[in-house]
Amino acid sequence: MTKVISAAKAAELIKDGDTVAASGFGLSCWAEEMGIAIEERFVQTGHPKNLTVMHASAVGNRRDKGMSHLGHEGLIKRWIGGIAIASPGLAKLIEEDKCEAYNLPQGVITQLYREIAAKRPGVITKVGMETFVDPRVEGGKMSPSTKEDIVKVIELEGEEWLFYKTFPIQIALIRGTVADENGNLTLEKEGLHMEVLPIAQAVRNSGGIVIAQVETVAKNGTLNPKDVKVPGILVDYLVVSTSENHYQTENTQYNPAFSGHVKVPVESIEILPLDERKIISRRTAVELQPNTILNLGVGIPVNVANIAAEEGVDDQLILTTEAGSIGGVPAGLKDFGHAYNSEAIVDHDAQFDFYDGGGIDLSVLGLAQTDESGNVNVSKFGTRVAGCGGFINISQAAKKLVFAGTFTAGGLQIKVENGKLHIIQEGKAKKFISKVQQITFSGSYAAKVKQPVVYVTERAVFELLNGKMTLTEIAPGIDLQTEILDQMDFKPVISPDLKEMDAAMFQENWGMLKSIIADKNRVLQEV
Repeated sequence: MTKVISAAKAAELIKDGDTVAASGFGLSCWAEEMGIAIEERFVQTGHPKNLTVMHASAVGNRRDKGMSHLGHEGLIKRWIGGIAIASPGLAKLIEEDKCEAYNLPQGVITQLYREIAAKRPGVITKVGMETFVDPRVEGGKMSPSTKEDIVKVIELEGEEWLFYKTFPIQIALIRGTVADENGNLTLEKEGLHMEVLPIAQAVRNSGGIVIAQVETVAKNGTLNPKDVKVPGILVDYLVVSTSENHYQTENTQYNPAFSGHVKVPVESIEILPLDERKIISRRTAVELQPNTILNLGVGIPVNVANIAAEEGVDDQLILTTEAGSIGGVPAGLKDFGHAYNSEAIVDHDAQFDFYDGGGIDLSVLGLAQTDESGNVNVSKFGTRVAGCGGFINISQAAKKLVFAGTFTAGGLQIKVENGKLHIIQEGKAKKFISKVQQITFSGSYAAKVKQPVVYVTERAVFELLNGKMTLTEIAPGIDLQTEILDQMDFKPVISPDLKEMDAAMFQENWGMLKSIIADKNRVLQEV
C-alpha cells in the first residue's frame, strides 16, 4: 500500500486537541505543504482546533510562510517553541494573548524529543537556570493566559537542576528530499538535518502519526541505506511537495553549497565600511584565541567572521551554527543557520549536546538590553514576543561570552576621525537600563559559575566582575560623563585600571589582529 497522500488528506488526520511537533529552521526541513493544508482546513471547517504546537527553532520566512499558517485564534491552544518572531502570524496570536505560550530554550526542545522517544521522564539540565525560563522567575510563560508550570526545579546529588517534563505527541510534521515507497527518507538536498529523526521516533513511540513532506518518491530498494536519515518504519504518510513549497532556507530555493554538494569560492569576503558595527566587531575579535571553536549570533556578531577574513586569521577559527553546521563560512541573515562549505553537518540535538557540555570556546551574541547585574534581554520587548531560540543554551555554556552591540539604539550616528570616535547623533533608546524586562541571560548565574563575560560597544567595553557591570575600556575621543554615564540608567563600577581602546581600531586599516592572536599562541605554547 502506498504511503503517498495529498496534503489535504494528511491534514484531516489531525484531531482536535492533538499535540503537533514540527521540524524546521527558517524553512529548512519545514513541511510548508502541510502548513498550508492545515490552515485551509481550519478556515473552511474550524478544525483541527485547540492544538498544542511545538517547534524548537524559528520556523518561517518572517512573512507569510512557516508557522504563520497556524496563527489563527482557536487553531492553537498552546504554543511551546524556541522562537516566534520568524512567523508574524503566530507572534501576533501570542502578543494578543489568544493562546497559551511557553518559550523554552531551543536546545532543550530538541533534546526533549529524544526523551519522549525513549519514554524517559524528561530533560534534566542547568540550561535556563535564573533566566525567565526558571519557574522561580517566569517559568517560560509568554502570555497572561499561560498558567501551568511545565518547568520544575529539582535537587539531584545535592545540586539544583531544571526539569523539563516529557509528554506524548500525536502528530509529526517533518521533511526530507526523497523517500522510497516504504517511507525511508533522505535529506540529501537539505542544508541541515535538524531534529527530523528524534521527532519521528518520539511520535511513533507515542502512538502517533508521522507525516513527511518530500520532493520525490523513489522505488523501493533504490536508496543507499547510508543516505536514509529516517527509516520507513517511523513514517506513516508521504506528501509530495511543489517546488515553491520546498525552499531550502528562508529565502533560497536551493544552493548546493549549503547541502555539501559543491564547494564555492569564498575569498571575496565583503570589506566592511568603517562604522560603529566594524569598530565593535574589531574589538570583539580581540577576544579570539588560536583555533577558537566559535558561535556567532545574528547581526553585528556575524561581522566578526568578516573581520577575521579581512585580517587574515580566518584559518584560526572553526565556525559553527546551532543548527548543526561545523566549519565553513556561516551564511547571512536571509539564509541564517546554514553555512557555505561546511566540514560537517550534525543533527540539531547533537549540536546542542556539544554546546551544552562546553564545546564552544567563544560565543558572540547580540546586545539588546542589559542592566547593572549584567543580565541581557533579547526575548521580549513590551508585548512583542521574539523568543530566546538557542541564546540561553549558548550563552550559559560557552567558555567565554561576548555581547556585542551599539551603546544606544535607534538613530545612532558616529564619525571616526584621526583615530578618535565622535558621536554625531545619539540613539533614541538606552540599552544600559536599570532592569531588563526579561532575563534571557542571567548575570548572577554567570558570576556564580565564574564565566568570563564581556560587553563590547563602539565607545565602551564592560566586563562582568564580581557580579557587577564594570567599565574597563573607553574609546578615544569619548567623554566619560556625557557620552557614557549620562546615557545609562545605572552607574557602573569604573575599573581603577580604566584604559583607552586601541586607537588603531578607529583607523581605516587596522592590521593588528594577526599579531594579537600570534602573541596569544606564543603564550599558550610557553605554558
